[in-house]
Amino acid sequence: MRGRKPTPTALKIIAGNPGKRPLNAHEPQPRGELIDPPEWMTDRQKDTWREVIELSPPGLLKDVDGSVFAVWVVAFDLYQEASDKLARTGMLIKAPNTGVPMQSPYLAIVNKQAQIMMKAAAEMGFTPASRSRVVVKREGKKVDDPWGAIAGG
Repeated sequence: MRGRKPTPTALKIIAGNPGKRPLNAHEPQPRGELIDPPEWMTDRQKDTWREVIELSPPGLLKDVDGSVFAVWVVAFDLYQEASDKLARTGMLIKAPNTGVPMQSPYLAIVNKQAQIMMKAAAEMGFTPASRSRVVVKREGKKVDDPWGAIAGG
């Protein structure tokens, strides 16, 4: 897909629909909170899953997001494992047949998993830039807005 990612309808409404384009009245609204990790995950991956779910804003991740979140968790696990091995072996190793220095294969794994993590993280609102575009309803909490009286809020 070319161009900028589309702005979620909820954000357009909050901003007052600045583009004045028709809003998608039929945008899907996923239900069901994302809670339990898949059975196929390793214990370490399940621990990461539970920890990140606990640290995520309530209501951010839904059941339908499970596959993207699973990709992120597995990539994070592989990233950690490869980073640990890279720290032990160093960025350069000796080639098995010639003994010539070459890049560690763990460096390529670390780089690839980092790319996968960043893509999935942006889709789920895990990066600072993507978090600024996500709106999560906070029940029972009112945000103090110093401009609220002026803006009519």
